[in-house]
Amino acid sequence: MRDFCITTDSNSDLPKEYIDKLGTVIIPQYYSFGDTVYGDELNMPPAEFYERMKNGELPQSQANNPAVIEEKFRAILDKGCDIIHIAFSSALSGSYNNVCMVARELKEEYTDAKITVIDTLNVSLGESIMVIHANDLKAKGASYEEVVAEIEEFKNHINVQFTVDDLFHLQRGGRVGKTTAVVGSALNLKPFLYVTSAGTLSSDGTTRGRKKSLRTLVERMKATLAESTDYSLPVGIVHGNCFEDAQAVANMVKEETAFTDIIINDISPSIGTHAGPGALGLIYYGQPKAAAK
Repeated sequence: MRDFCITTDSNSDLPKEYIDKLGTVIIPQYYSFGDTVYGDELNMPPAEFYERMKNGELPQSQANNPAVIEEKFRAILDKGCDIIHIAFSSALSGSYNNVCMVARELKEEYTDAKITVIDTLNVSLGESIMVIHANDLKAKGASYEEVVAEIEEFKNHINVQFTVDDLFHLQRGGRVGKTTAVVGSALNLKPFLYVTSAGTLSSDGTTRGRKKSLRTLVERMKATLAESTDYSLPVGIVHGNCFEDAQAVANMVKEETAFTDIIINDISPSIGTHAGPGALGLIYYGQPKAAAK
């Protein structure tokens, strides 16, 4: 039986300790300030990235590079391994389609190999929780087909609730109108968004003030936990250079739910380009993801 590798992209925000422990191959996503492109060999510390955004610089995000995907996949296939790739939502980027294109081409050459690209319809640590779960299944002896089938079902339960601190980044990305951004900022309104069952982003109301917005994230999480929730699964908290807020949310989750394993990480710049400094997301296994409102 051929061995298989589980790969993902840098938009998964998989922490380095997990990358090293699991031996995960990461496909880079790119972002740029002006003519300088980052994301592969050249990277910017998240704190510097968000500080530059605070100072008014506007980065751009870019999809993955088919040539780089091919190079990384070939290295795996040449070792006689199959591939399960856990991909960023196809509804938010062309990256999924790029991976599928490369996979099709390589399967024509490596005729005995299996390459499955799973559209997570999710983002950030939502992908990472699937990567971790897939590796756990593999370690327990699950076959290639069993892992694929389980993740395809599992992905429907990975919820992402998040809030942002500055409406103008959402306005720049077309998520809210200019009037909403101006009025909302003047009133200190903090919007809520979530990743839908179709892998898109949808707005879900506002609240006034940062502290209340963080508390509301946890309350919404508690209201959408499933009866079948496995509390040994990790919870993800991602942040745009606001670690203290992320830690405060982690403490609330530990105090008010049965989850104990919490992963905190920076929001990768290629996602942070659209969310901005102060964005904070709470990611967990719960009820099936909701449709867009």
